[in-house]
Amino acid sequence: MAGDGTAGEPVLLGWPPEGPTLRLDHRRFSYAGKFVMSNTGKAIVPSAGGTSSGDRARGLFDDGVSGKDDPGLPGGDDAGLPGGDDAGLPGGDDAGYHGGVDDTDRDRSDDVLAVVSFNEDRTDPETLWIRYVSVREDHRGEGLAPRLCRFVVERASERDYARVRIAVNNPFAYEALYRAGFSYTGAETGLAELVLERPTVGPVERSTERYQAGLDRYREHDRDRDRDLSAEEWAFLARNQDAGPPDLLLRSERGDRSEGSTRNDSS
Repeated sequence: MAGDGTAGEPVLLGWPPEGPTLRLDHRRFSYAGKFVMSNTGKAIVPSAGGTSSGDRARGLFDDGVSGKDDPGLPGGDDAGLPGGDDAGLPGGDDAGYHGGVDDTDRDRSDDVLAVVSFNEDRTDPETLWIRYVSVREDHRGEGLAPRLCRFVVERASERDYARVRIAVNNPFAYEALYRAGFSYTGAETGLAELVLERPTVGPVERSTERYQAGLDRYREHDRDRDRDLSAEEWAFLARNQDAGPPDLLLRSERGDRSEGSTRNDSS
C-alpha cells in the first residue's frame, strides 16, 4: 500500500556494515543508486500510511542499539546533500529493501519521502559520516532533509559517536545542514565540497563568522571555476551576505519546529 504523501516519523532502518538496501526511482530521488549499497546505514522519513511507516518499518529492520562495533567505509570525500540539478543515477538494477525479512525487490518511492545513508569513519571510530541525503522531488522545500539529519545525529549519540560529519556541494545544502545544527569546519574535500560537523551531544557552533566563511568559499569556488553557481544560488548568497546562521530545528519528530522564523528552507 502506498503512503498518503504526508510525512511520517523518521525511522532508522539499519546500521552499517549490514545495512538495508533501498530501491528508489532515479526520476524522483537524486542519487537513487547510492541507496542500494548494503554497507551503509539508512534512515528515512516515510510517507504516513505507507508500508514503510512507523511500526511496519521497525518490524522489517533490526533497529537495536547495541554498541558501536561497525568498521564502516573510507570517509571524507563523498557528496553530501544533492545539488540543484537533481541528477540522480540510472535506475533499473537497484536492489530492493533487503533487511533479512522483506526481500520483495520492489520500488519504495511511494513509501519514502526522504532518505539518508551513513557510515563510520575508517580512521576515527567516534565519527559518523552522512554520505547521501535525498528528498523525493515532490516534497522538496518542506524541511525534510534537516529533520532527517537531526534524527541521525540523535541516534548516533545512542551508539556513543562523538560527532557527525557531512560534505556538501551547494549553498542550499549548506543552509539546510546549519538548520540541523551542523557548522562549517574549515575543511574541504577534493571535490570542492565543504565539510560540516556537529557534536552528538552538547552545544553547537553558531557564530556568524564561521557561517559566512563557508558561504564565502562557495563564492570563491565560482570565481575560480571549481564549480558554476546557478542564478538561484547566487541570489541566495546575495540575500545572506551579512546574515547569521538560520534558526535551529529543535526536534526531529513530526511537528518539528524552529526558534522563530526560518529562512530559505530549500531541502
